[in-house]
Amino acid sequence: MQTRPLGTTGIDVSRLCLGTMTFGEQNTEAEAHEQLDRAVAFGINFIDTAEMYPVPSKAETQGRTEAYIGSWLKARGSRDDVIIATKASGPGLEHVRGGPRLTREHLHQAIDDSLARLQTDYVDLYQLHWPDRRTNFFGQLGYQHDDEEDATDLEESLSALQELVQAGKVRAVGLSNETPWGVMRSLQLAETLGLPRVASVQNPYSLLNRTFEVGLAEIAHRESLGLLAYSPLAFGKLSGKYLDGARPANARLTLFERFQRYNTPLADEATRAYVDLAREHGLDPAQMALAFVNSRRFLTSNIIGATTMEQLESDLASESLRLEDDVIDAIEAIHQRYPNPCP
Repeated sequence: MQTRPLGTTGIDVSRLCLGTMTFGEQNTEAEAHEQLDRAVAFGINFIDTAEMYPVPSKAETQGRTEAYIGSWLKARGSRDDVIIATKASGPGLEHVRGGPRLTREHLHQAIDDSLARLQTDYVDLYQLHWPDRRTNFFGQLGYQHDDEEDATDLEESLSALQELVQAGKVRAVGLSNETPWGVMRSLQLAETLGLPRVASVQNPYSLLNRTFEVGLAEIAHRESLGLLAYSPLAFGKLSGKYLDGARPANARLTLFERFQRYNTPLADEATRAYVDLAREHGLDPAQMALAFVNSRRFLTSNIIGATTMEQLESDLASESLRLEDDVIDAIEAIHQRYPNPCP
């Protein structure tokens, strides 16, 4: 398993990260523990979660994912062997902290709640799950400014994160679903005010969504602030299992029809092209999609997720897959025909 530096923190993380948003919804506690055991045995040392998980987030299950990881950590006694990342929710979920914000008070409460569920004294990476301001994320490309928005200033959020670092509850901080402005503003505040320097940005990145390349890839390189890529299989779309309207039993898009980000006619066309390309070269479509993400120089870690052990084994196999130049060239040609159909 390759490792890559987490920003300038001195922490090295595995190139594959185990995503856990299915724990507590599609996966039982026993299944979650089985996935964690297999991932660590394979060489993964990086586990990503969030206070709002599992997804879809709802009051009766919120926090269950962290609790499952916590029971695994307690049972295995392996806390020092893994890098745990979690996230504090931004506005919009009334069942989380009575309506989450990224204020000082909220962040102190959020980390204490997460630590209790995780049964640990600290997390290695604490991320702001999405901005506490109106901007373009979760599939929105066009920015619409609101002069009267009720936003928490990034300075307050970073100052609160500094207190968490100083208290020993957090080792490093990161952003998620963030824009180029948000990343650079955070870096500026860190430099001018002595606040924590963000180590990473967790944004979507896949064959169907390469928008990270437009403004954030250069920042990642020049500022030593890498991408934690989420949804690298576009909710499983790039496996090809949903082509021609198929809805396999217990699959995410079958169970939760509300998730339409990767479910459009143009996405279907692009997916068909990528799946056909993989099969032409004797490759598993999902493994090809993951291997492409793994190959990006701006990547810190690729967040894989699975609901079955068979899916997890397939994801893990992408670590050793190197795509030949002709496959990369063909991927770029498809991307030119279907640029970012699922932002």
